[in-house]
Amino acid sequence: MGTHEKISPLRRILNLRLEPGAPLPLWMIFPVIFVVLYVSHWSLLRLPYYWDEAGYYIPAAWDFFRTGSLIPITTMTNAHPPLPSVYLALWWKICGFHPEVTREAVLMVASFGLLGVWRLAMRLNGSALVAFWTVVLTGIYPIWFAQSTLAHADIFAAAATIWALVYALPSEGRKPWAAAIWFSVAALAKETSIVTPLALFAFEFIAAFSEQGAARRKRIGKAEWYIVCLFPLGAWYGYHRLKTGFLFGNPEFLRYNATSTLEPLRILAAFGHRILHLTAHMNMFVPVLCMAAAMVLDPIKNKDGETRVRISFPAQNRIYFILLANALAFSVLGGALLTRYLLPMYPLVLLIAVSTFHRRVRYWQLLSAFSAAAFIVALFVNPPYGFAPEDNLTYAHVIRLHQAAIHQLVVRYPGSTVLTAWPMSDELTRPELGYVKTPFDVDRIEDFTLAQINKAADDPGGYSTALVFSTKEEPPSLPFHLNNSSMEEQYFGLHHDLSPETIAQRLHGELVWKRTDELDWAGLLRFHRAFEARLELPRN
Repeated sequence: MGTHEKISPLRRILNLRLEPGAPLPLWMIFPVIFVVLYVSHWSLLRLPYYWDEAGYYIPAAWDFFRTGSLIPITTMTNAHPPLPSVYLALWWKICGFHPEVTREAVLMVASFGLLGVWRLAMRLNGSALVAFWTVVLTGIYPIWFAQSTLAHADIFAAAATIWALVYALPSEGRKPWAAAIWFSVAALAKETSIVTPLALFAFEFIAAFSEQGAARRKRIGKAEWYIVCLFPLGAWYGYHRLKTGFLFGNPEFLRYNATSTLEPLRILAAFGHRILHLTAHMNMFVPVLCMAAAMVLDPIKNKDGETRVRISFPAQNRIYFILLANALAFSVLGGALLTRYLLPMYPLVLLIAVSTFHRRVRYWQLLSAFSAAAFIVALFVNPPYGFAPEDNLTYAHVIRLHQAAIHQLVVRYPGSTVLTAWPMSDELTRPELGYVKTPFDVDRIEDFTLAQINKAADDPGGYSTALVFSTKEEPPSLPFHLNNSSMEEQYFGLHHDLSPETIAQRLHGELVWKRTDELDWAGLLRFHRAFEARLELPRN
């Protein structure tokens, strides 16, 4: 074959050996990622909806699916952008409204995000093995793994953000316009994703002042692409204001997630949490500490005296700036310190760690495998401090526990009025969430603390049964404490539910069923009350 002979595109596809050493095309990598994720999540695909899925994202998508309204009708609007609702409704239109369809659709988004992690690692480091281990560690990191089938907006925003960084971070071949498109997609998935492009804009704008003349203007011009995402997000907020009268959602949502979080002490405490979320939570400390240890070693050299490729310092500086900006931003934004808000940041931490292993440790893949083992353990073994069930597979245990409790209610006391709290209140009143076929009448309380149970005891005539459950995961008592309880209660909603036995005693009911699953419990109470009936004759 002559050196200048043309090779057809079809032959290139069918005979990859024509270009030995070339990276695999993305269209071959994506189905492998999806199949691995699908198989590893098989037991989770048929679970009904959970927590914020049930509280907002599924009702919002369900309303759009049925009515075409971008503004939720059956749940309180909080101004989240509509892209996840449109995406899920499209899949429901094609495949039917089933939890399995939803979870498979979200799994495709998670797979696309991991494909972006592969592409980003290849562009920043160039080693297929580094890219492989970064994808593996991201995919099995408990927070990413759990979110890969949950219909929260965060996985949509994370996937789009990672792809934006593919075009924003490399020192060579940077394409701000392509990054702007993906950042706009991320913004239409979740509004808080603008933190990353705004951080990049600030970084480039500040750096521009170290240059002069045309170079400065060129750099500022490129930086301006990163604020393009504000325009589609602004258009959405304008539409939301026109339709609802609220710019940023209902006042209570805005107060909880923005205005009530501005106390300096609360911000400082939240920032400490966010640093731990990025460096230690769910066994992230294993690759981070291994990376720190590897940094004391000299880079490995080959026989020609050359060291292995590193992520360029300009790209590293941008990554560190993005990590810091997100840690700071989500120390202020968000009433709850949910780790999924930082979802697109974890691949960056892992990429830096794996790249460091590769550059400085001869048997670096052992460290990667060790980190993977630590993440697998964290999927099943809970940490010795408070955490959200959606941070690992605990959420699946909670769903199954709620299913068991509701099954007992349906079998024993159909048609009863139920005293309970959110999210069980939604699970009992919204059949589309997958827990009941016929809705129950519900008497709602906020939680199962002493104050709320005393409130329910003052009005015993409003319910005939009660479904009680743990609303906070409380790890077993330890000789040391990793959280400041008083600060957690004041700023981050920590509270202590009464036991089902105590609730039954205070409400003068009978505990007829109880189940405990690791950190969580649920109980069914029945009340036997006599009601006085009086006949009042009309006055003459």
